[in-house]
Amino acid sequence: MMDQENHFIHAGLKRVSLIILTLSSFLTPFAVSSVNIALPSIGKEFAMNAISLSWVPSAYILSSAALLVPFGRVADLYGRKRVFNYGVLIYTISSFLLALSYSAGMVIGLRVVQGIGAAMIFAPGMAILTSVFPDGERGRVLGINIAAVYIGLSLGPVVGGFLTQHFGWRSLFIFNVPLGLVILFLTFWKLKGEWAESKGEPFDFIAAAVYGLTLISIMYGFSLLPGVKGYGLILFGILGIFALIKWEVNVKHPLLDVDLFRKNAVFAFSNLAAPINYSATFAVSFLLSLYLQYIKGLTPQEAGLILIAQPTLQAICSPIAGRLSDKVEPRMVASVGMALTILGLSSFVFLSRGTTVGFIILNLALLGLGFGLFSSPNTNAIMSSVDKRYYGVASATLGTMRMVGQMFSMGIAMLIFSIYIGKVQIALQHYALFLKSVKTSFMVLAILCFGGIFASLARGKVR
Repeated sequence: MMDQENHFIHAGLKRVSLIILTLSSFLTPFAVSSVNIALPSIGKEFAMNAISLSWVPSAYILSSAALLVPFGRVADLYGRKRVFNYGVLIYTISSFLLALSYSAGMVIGLRVVQGIGAAMIFAPGMAILTSVFPDGERGRVLGINIAAVYIGLSLGPVVGGFLTQHFGWRSLFIFNVPLGLVILFLTFWKLKGEWAESKGEPFDFIAAAVYGLTLISIMYGFSLLPGVKGYGLILFGILGIFALIKWEVNVKHPLLDVDLFRKNAVFAFSNLAAPINYSATFAVSFLLSLYLQYIKGLTPQEAGLILIAQPTLQAICSPIAGRLSDKVEPRMVASVGMALTILGLSSFVFLSRGTTVGFIILNLALLGLGFGLFSSPNTNAIMSSVDKRYYGVASATLGTMRMVGQMFSMGIAMLIFSIYIGKVQIALQHYALFLKSVKTSFMVLAILCFGGIFASLARGKVR
């Protein structure tokens, strides 16, 4: 009788945790993709040039990436649910304040705060699911969770376009507030228990500071290229990586256990494949949002309806790919996904003023299929390759790789824009150079994704 009661309690815990983490996995990508569709409207209100406008998504990504691993470690030490709760609270409050922004600087500053909240949500998120669900069910559950990410990405442009066109861009941030409050309510009153397998160990503040500064230096430096400051910051960041590795090897309780990379090929190469794939795909919605509205003359709502093709296919494929990765080697499924992604990116190199909407939708669907096949198996491989005491750090490391890839993707677009257009507002006289920038960006992204196939295949077997 007691065993049956425990079974029901555990089943209830699994159900509640899946609902909460699925909602939170929807919330953050929805905010990213909905803001992308509103960038021209934000830029027009505050007279922002192409480079400063790209900092609206980039500021969010930069702050998230710099703090994901430190918050992952904090979650392992002091409780994953606690860190998650504070993250949702910060995210919800900053969303409300973003709707009240009165300057470009305030928008970018609050996006930094929102990114901090996102780091606190994502760092323990996958770790909670991995703690609650056993190995045999993990691929399916992670697939459902990742599908929620893509549903958020797919609804973002549609809902974002509708809200921007009819109620203004500020309504996008107000939209996040009720959902954030629902997640807080469910977590406080329905999610029982806490997970802190590394409780009692010290937190490595020195490593956290070096890690954050290193990541910010590299990512911010990349955005300043081809300027001298950009190269200087990147060099400083690379030196910081070597200093961090040397420090972590000699610390008893490191922020990031270097042995996870040195002695675990699956973990190392899966985490290498992730940023390469995100580098190749994240800027797609940014580039096409601007292309559809500037070159094709579409409204935000019309552009959003077209951009829905990619994340819709991702949402459909992710649970299937996740379930498949419980039975078939994840590297094979993920590598096929990367190959399809290359085909989609390569096709966008041929964009022109006369490119048909049907061609764009078809290629977006191909990208969605490819990325859907890659992401769930890759996540399953990472989370299944480590001991449970490292779940928080593993989840946060994967999140960091995702954010680094996204920032690198935006960095590529920003660098190419700065070379071809410079710091000017995108106007009619710049459309030819803007289109050339977009096509060049897709060419670079396709080449980058090609290199990612080798990292995906090199990871070895999970089982």
